[in-house]
Amino acid sequence: MRIQRVLSMSREELLFRSRQKWAITLERFTQGAMTPAPGESGVADSERLQEFRRLAPSRFFAGASDSRIPELLLCRNPHERQQCLDCAEAICKGEFPILGYGMLAFGPVGGDAPDWHLDPISGRQSPRIHWSRVDPLDVSRVGDSKVTWEIGRHQWLLDLGQAYQYTGDERYASRAFELLESWMEENPEGIGIHWNSSLEIAYRLISWCWALMLFLRSQALTPALFVKLERWIYRQALHVERYLSRYFSPNTHLTGEALGLFYIATLFPDMKGAAGWRSEGQSILEQQLQRQVFKDGVYFEQSTCYQAYTVEIYLHFLILAERNSIEVPAWVSERLQAMVDFLGDIRQPDGTVPAIGDADGGRLLPLLRRVPGDCQGLFSVAAAWFTRDDYAWLAGAPTPEALRLLGRSRRYLFLSLRQFTPINHRLAVYPDGGYAIVRNHWRRNANHLIFDVGPLGCPDSGAHGHADLLSIQCSAFGEPCLVDSGTGCYTNDPATRDHFRSSHAHNTATVDNRSQVEPAGAFSWKGHRPAAALTRHRVERDTVLLEGVHHAWMNSSDPVEHRRRVLFIRNEYWVVVDDFHGAASHELAIRYQFAKLPVSLGNDHWVRARCRNGAGFSLRTLSAAPIVQRLLCGDRDPMQGWISPDYGQCVPAPILISSVEARLPLRIVSLLYPQRDCEQPVPTVFLSGGHDVSQLLVEGEQEDRIAITATDMVLQMEVAPCVE
Repeated sequence: MRIQRVLSMSREELLFRSRQKWAITLERFTQGAMTPAPGESGVADSERLQEFRRLAPSRFFAGASDSRIPELLLCRNPHERQQCLDCAEAICKGEFPILGYGMLAFGPVGGDAPDWHLDPISGRQSPRIHWSRVDPLDVSRVGDSKVTWEIGRHQWLLDLGQAYQYTGDERYASRAFELLESWMEENPEGIGIHWNSSLEIAYRLISWCWALMLFLRSQALTPALFVKLERWIYRQALHVERYLSRYFSPNTHLTGEALGLFYIATLFPDMKGAAGWRSEGQSILEQQLQRQVFKDGVYFEQSTCYQAYTVEIYLHFLILAERNSIEVPAWVSERLQAMVDFLGDIRQPDGTVPAIGDADGGRLLPLLRRVPGDCQGLFSVAAAWFTRDDYAWLAGAPTPEALRLLGRSRRYLFLSLRQFTPINHRLAVYPDGGYAIVRNHWRRNANHLIFDVGPLGCPDSGAHGHADLLSIQCSAFGEPCLVDSGTGCYTNDPATRDHFRSSHAHNTATVDNRSQVEPAGAFSWKGHRPAAALTRHRVERDTVLLEGVHHAWMNSSDPVEHRRRVLFIRNEYWVVVDDFHGAASHELAIRYQFAKLPVSLGNDHWVRARCRNGAGFSLRTLSAAPIVQRLLCGDRDPMQGWISPDYGQCVPAPILISSVEARLPLRIVSLLYPQRDCEQPVPTVFLSGGHDVSQLLVEGEQEDRIAITATDMVLQMEVAPCVE
């Protein structure tokens, strides 16, 4: 297998990997030796810091070192200031905000410095050996590398830096630089897990740049310390350049690394190598935007989390480029706006972007600690940068992110003063990325459905994709009801990782208890990876019709095709029709994963969810064959009925599993019925026809007859009630 992989490499890839291999070998022989620092040209340390303080603000983000910004932020929302101060105080005591775990201590609380190599969840310490010999996926040695890397990104510097700007208290600056001194002492160049990932180093460099600007006027930033930090910045940037993820993880790893180089090159333009870093960073970012993002704006890894990451990376790139008079092709802005358009369409009525695919819980620049799915800061920056009033409506209000990145620019003033208006379309289709989104309106109490009809991850590896072909997510009167289960974790619990990636954790079907594809490790899949396709979409006066198909089970002794149709009727409710085509008997199961809501299964076979806003959401599954319904929550063997709101979190939540054992072909019909009041009675439902269920009658406030043929679904209204 390894020989086949080598034979498949291009000449360029072979040369690139060979250069990296020789560099690693050389590093091992000189282990512990520091890379020579850039020449200092005889300039005194005090003069170097003075020059940096004079020139850096014009090269960096306008709101980073502006002394007026904290006062403006305080006027906007004093609660955000308090959140920042609380977090900074916890960091001073030795607790750090880590993913979905909250505040974690990496050693004794109140200690001088954390154990930088510790995963406090597992209690394991990664070995202090050359980085190339540290396997971040080896749970038995390093624990969850994601947790250890998170403290090594040094994004907690943002909390301390902003707290310093809010209060002028030098205690925050002193603590920040004490921690940096400790990290440099405990992580000599090339040694340990914090040199293992070029992406993590790039994110750390971005944090250091922001720290220098947030603490620009602090007495704790002495000339000697500044020069020391400058040397360490050079060494880390050199490492990123040498070990770019061009072929290892050419996704957000590569674009994040390119942004890190671009950051350093713009903030330190006279540093040795800066011109090359700027050129290479820009070149990679431009090339990868075309490669990683479809023309319709969907990110190729089929992950909303990594889509948001990518948008933030390119917004930072564009803003820094303009601040430094660097020309960027116009198509970059156009493709980036297509990405934001997709996030805006897929955004749920409650204001959150839903989980699709992997979500690692991290952020490029957490200036404000937001809950998962909260992209208000992203929309706000995009609205101000592109002067788009629809993005401003999505953001809802100016945010700290926009003020920090743009300062009191004309763009930011646009965000403050503009009259916001919503977009107005019921159906949005993304044919390249494979999504269709339908809603009745854009207000907070909307009914909203997402239909996933795309590939299973990116073409290269599918690493961050989930087995979610033809899955749906649904909000009723603004409340997310049917949800994606989330991610759980990456490496520290393989069984949990496999479950959350599988079809069993998504609102789709399984055949003979088989997922659509089987995992082969934490970030790969066995065999051929199937894809879904959107075969039809139609908007009429009273209905919206969507249709998709996939062939994940075509390699079995009796190949099975799954075709799903979704009909949105009068902006009120959905009918989901699942057709299974084959020739033998099979066990079919349709799963509907609910959010953490009170859900009950009645004797009338209706499943009722009570939303937090008082609305209701009722679900009924029907077929010509007998259906066995199970409502599970928090089951362990096998794992069913769990959601993961954030990385590292697993929360019990109800799941409905409707199973049928029958000879194919067979049709299963689901009625998804939002109710303005959870106490409203459910409609009466009748089926007619054989295995193909040719007609569905729904008797509620209005009587609807839906004719279902092999090729179409048609709503016939105002019919007389039929007799069962």
